[in-house]
Amino acid sequence: MIKNVESIMNPTSVAVVGATNRTGSVGLAVFRNILDSGFEGVLYPVNPKAKSVQSVKAYPKLMDIPDEVDLAVVIVPAEIVCSILEEAGQKQVKAAIVISAGFKEVGGHGVELENCVKEVVRKYGIRLVGPNCLGVINNNEKVRLNASFATKMPKAGNIAFISQSGALCTAVLDYADGRGIGFSKFVSFGNKADVNEVDLLGYLKDDPDTDVILMYLEDITHGRAFLETAREITWQAHKPMLAVKSGRSAEGARAAASHTGSMVGSDDAYDAIFCQSGILRVEGVDELFNRAIAFAKQPIPKGNRIAIITNAGGPGIMATDAAIRHNLKTATFSEETKQKLKQELPPTASIQNPVDVIGDATHERYEAAIRHILVDENVDGAIVILSPQAMTDILETAKIVPHVAKDIDKPVLCSFMGIVDVSEGIQYLEKHGIPNYAFPEAAVRSMASMAFYGNLLRLDKRKTRRAAADRDTATMVIKKKLADKDRYYMSEKEANEILQCYGFPVLKSVLVRDLSQVDEAVEDFIFPLAMKISSADIVHKFDAGGVRLKIKTKEEARKTFEEIIENAKKFNPSAKVDGVIIERMAKRGVEVILGAARDPKFGPICMFGLGGTLVESMKDVTFRLAPMWEISAEIMIRSIKAYGILKGARGAWPCDIDAIKDCILRLSQMVTEHPEIAELDINPLIVYPRGKGCVVADSRILLKSPA
Repeated sequence: MIKNVESIMNPTSVAVVGATNRTGSVGLAVFRNILDSGFEGVLYPVNPKAKSVQSVKAYPKLMDIPDEVDLAVVIVPAEIVCSILEEAGQKQVKAAIVISAGFKEVGGHGVELENCVKEVVRKYGIRLVGPNCLGVINNNEKVRLNASFATKMPKAGNIAFISQSGALCTAVLDYADGRGIGFSKFVSFGNKADVNEVDLLGYLKDDPDTDVILMYLEDITHGRAFLETAREITWQAHKPMLAVKSGRSAEGARAAASHTGSMVGSDDAYDAIFCQSGILRVEGVDELFNRAIAFAKQPIPKGNRIAIITNAGGPGIMATDAAIRHNLKTATFSEETKQKLKQELPPTASIQNPVDVIGDATHERYEAAIRHILVDENVDGAIVILSPQAMTDILETAKIVPHVAKDIDKPVLCSFMGIVDVSEGIQYLEKHGIPNYAFPEAAVRSMASMAFYGNLLRLDKRKTRRAAADRDTATMVIKKKLADKDRYYMSEKEANEILQCYGFPVLKSVLVRDLSQVDEAVEDFIFPLAMKISSADIVHKFDAGGVRLKIKTKEEARKTFEEIIENAKKFNPSAKVDGVIIERMAKRGVEVILGAARDPKFGPICMFGLGGTLVESMKDVTFRLAPMWEISAEIMIRSIKAYGILKGARGAWPCDIDAIKDCILRLSQMVTEHPEIAELDINPLIVYPRGKGCVVADSRILLKSPA
């Protein structure tokens, strides 16, 4: 449940517990920030040893304040924070910001202190940000709250920034000030003892001052709630979200029995959440703000067809190359546009895209090119590049860009290249809402993010499809296998029972336990056949020499049975062997893998990729949380590097992608409805030409009793 944080963001009265006159103290910095920011409410310093703080009457305790208090900002030693919050609860204070450090981030006794904080705020229903945070800033003109120890109040803007790291926040504020970037809200939420990123997103979703949301995250507390809230922000509120998520390393990945379990790590879950909720993940703070200013100041493009206008050939080519790399298209101009460009540009100019207005271009030449190009209905946005030349009037050229773009609902980004010579022009551009980038590639990346986000907004099939399934039988089978067990590895034959309940195309097979049963068993099949070891103790059958294909006669089947059993005993002498599976030989096709694993924080995660024995080496896979939308399954398929193979590369037949999508959605439904499925592989799923379907050629399922 999203907590109401209104009393934190919009208090009418604030008490600063630990306010002091001591120079260099956090207590003084926070109190002066609130005082100097023009806070519209009432401010109370609380200090048992001071009569006043910054000439404002001080109170020894919270209880001594004669009026109601909405928000308490706490800056005292960690050991006494709980007692302060207890007093706040008795005073009926609605919310608190605990800036003090020394809690779970230091381990040991700090964990106990933070648990005490949690108990107290739950007891009294206090909404709390922190502990161990920079604080909260609200730039709304009717609030003007700077309850932080930042060095200054940031300028107002339409960007909200929330961060788990207080130290990063101080650097971000300084960086943003240098680039002239303003904020609507700025929140450092620290250890998340109470209020977390989901609560803050829920508030920002409806905040009229916020158009763009930026995040620095180290972890997510409630994955499902985060996903649902972020989806509402993307597809209902239409507010772009960009995130830096630290911790991309593979150290979080865990050892597992299945391919999926061994490959899925915590970062894959975060990537899946971001993809499914419309959040754009970026690599660092510089890129975060490069893209944020484009979203904050320019309209979202209606497509990915861009035009490039430049006065230098090299930068135009660089921009074009970057555009192709980032899935933008260079727009093809209409004949009418080409004729107008031909009339107003010199003969040496290029009227193709990129348009080169030549190094001696005046601002009039730029104006003509930009105007004609922006009105072309084949163009969704434009990037204007200027290399400082002696003949170019930089400021006049800067002035024409917002003038031409103001009545046209298409994004325009600039790259006035350099720093010193173009500084006056850049200042004019940014003052009038045109983002500028020192080099064209950065402008292209920002435009590509905007185009990608615009495409997200237009996605259809944002619904979960539920296929007909025999859920009751699957539940019965699972319960039987887990009877008196916490963990059970299902053989392929057993796994296929579950898959059949959910309509997967499973090959006909039979389990043969003894050599004497082979002849009778193969009577029900048409040669050639496949034969595989069946043992819960032998997970990877190929590694154990437990798979044979293209068995053509009864004699060969008997011989193969003995070889497979012998190989299994050599591979794992203690393995319990059920027998050998005789299976209809699948026709050749393209091999893909479907998988699922259960993340302890986020629940079931589905995997799709190129399959076969090399799947862990190639790692050409993608992940999504279950349950998933129909469009999520389609995007999973398109996201792998080998998608060209599925489409039919170099004259090969295109695969039945609809059949793959159907299996992914059935898998999503199955693992959602059965939390006992801890890990699962379908590898390979053999896919045939379009309209011919697919078959499950091998499967494995690990069951665990839910905690």
